[in-house]
Amino acid sequence: MIIKLAAVGDVLRTTPLLEGLKAEYPSSFITWLTDPESAELLRFSRLIDVLLPYSLESIVRLKAERPDVVICLDKEPRATALASQIAAQERFGFKWSPEGVLMPASQLADYAFRLGYDDELKFRQNKKTYQEMIFEVCGLDYGPSYEYVFGLPGDILAEARAFLEGVGIGRDAVVVGLNTGAGSVFATKVWPEEHFVELARLLRERLDVVPLLLGGPLEVERNRRIAKECRGAAVDAGCGHSLTDFAGLVACCDLVVSADTLAMHLAIGARRPVVVLMGPTCAAEIELYGRGTKIVHNVPCAPCYRQTCDKGHVCMKGISPKDVFDAVSKQLQTGA
Repeated sequence: MIIKLAAVGDVLRTTPLLEGLKAEYPSSFITWLTDPESAELLRFSRLIDVLLPYSLESIVRLKAERPDVVICLDKEPRATALASQIAAQERFGFKWSPEGVLMPASQLADYAFRLGYDDELKFRQNKKTYQEMIFEVCGLDYGPSYEYVFGLPGDILAEARAFLEGVGIGRDAVVVGLNTGAGSVFATKVWPEEHFVELARLLRERLDVVPLLLGGPLEVERNRRIAKECRGAAVDAGCGHSLTDFAGLVACCDLVVSADTLAMHLAIGARRPVVVLMGPTCAAEIELYGRGTKIVHNVPCAPCYRQTCDKGHVCMKGISPKDVFDAVSKQLQTGA
């Protein structure tokens, strides 16, 4: 029984655990509880036997079941409290004590638990990826062969390719997705609009690729402004796509430029090369499986994991369009 509710990107980067569990327990039957939004994509993960959306019905059901193993990888009360109430022979990850305190479910989670309150460890000392840590939490051996367990069906990919053709992007075009947003929780991860404009111009003029502006509802006006300033250098894919359709568009890109956000995880899951713009979050925790580049503008205040910034967003603004262009160019030419 796996409990990993949110956010969608974090849920996707947890899926390598499925391969590790199957290697350790070949005949295992895996149930995964997640938020409904995450379930929309997690249904494409082939090693999950039962996928449950977080709901009262699912909670009642799980309290009646007796799995051999419960793994809770969230630290929020609604997840840990439920994990603590499910009868199980073994527990991994995190739990909620009768005194109302978050705790490691076993000693294996001590390091991951400490990361939640020890900023020096999390921001400066830690070199482990998220995947390494969740495998450690579960007592499993991790290797880079354990990738995201996520594959979109052919009809979704076909619809995405048809959409691209409908906006004038031929099948032979090299498409570089520019994901311009970062969600509402960590708006500090957003790269400046003018940087995207300059990058799009460089990509079109020097590499003759098609920059494709990607985003969600929060990026509607932002992408319109970028497309206008680009003067035809970039194509706006629109921001009204469903989650699965958005995933299809990302999968059809030859490379994706993104902050540490959902689009990055979708690209990793689709085995697409990525150039990741890192600012307030920890670069060490991101596993790119040898198909990407992390660009970090080193400033004393980053990473910080803050949702607001009083220092002028220097960590993101300091990443230059030229540096990103060079990274994209290298990956497209050499695959490294």
